[in-house]
Amino acid sequence: MEKKLIIAIDGYSSCGKSTFAKAIATELKYIYVDSGAMYRAVTLFCMKKGYVGRDGLDLNGILEDLKDIHIGFVYNPDILEYETFLNCENVETEIRGIEVSSFVSRISQIPEVRTHMVELQRQIGVFKGIVMDGRDIGTVVFPDADIKIFMTASVDIRAKRRFDELKGKNADVDFEEIKRNIIARDIADENRDISPLRRADDAIVLDNSRMTIDEQMLWIREIIDKKRNDS
Repeated sequence: MEKKLIIAIDGYSSCGKSTFAKAIATELKYIYVDSGAMYRAVTLFCMKKGYVGRDGLDLNGILEDLKDIHIGFVYNPDILEYETFLNCENVETEIRGIEVSSFVSRISQIPEVRTHMVELQRQIGVFKGIVMDGRDIGTVVFPDADIKIFMTASVDIRAKRRFDELKGKNADVDFEEIKRNIIARDIADENRDISPLRRADDAIVLDNSRMTIDEQMLWIREIIDKKRNDS
């Protein structure tokens, strides 16, 4: 029996981390966990409660209700993907909107939120056989992950990917607004006090600006095979 691995994928927003992680998980028959979706779900909860908005942040309200935030992933056989559920409600579409994107960095900087999410993520990874993507998976959540990947791509290409994704869902979006949001998100992620976005010392960099998903899969297969052969 092949040894089960923990594969941690970190990197900038709209790099295609989720698409890449899902493809790896599908091929290996591993569990896929979208850690970013967990923070987006918390953000959506806070928005609906009025705890976060253009006027600021109600930290006391967030901390008081944190225990009532339950996030799970349910496999949808119709689309062959996991979908995000917040308190038993499917919120997969809602959490991908531009408004949630505007506030998610602010929510993810709250230490208590991050602590709660990290605990949940580690529980999922107890038995290995998972692929998880996010911002701090290889540095904080699973510092001993078997394989760590750090993904990057140019801002323009990331903005175009995000624009195409949202247009495909019939969303009314503006390319320049998306680009500004991505730049702001990068700055916030890199400079937050708690678990800033950074490459783990032992992470392998993947710049997929000019790579198709098939090319990325060829690349990761070699890494997985080498890891297994070396074990």
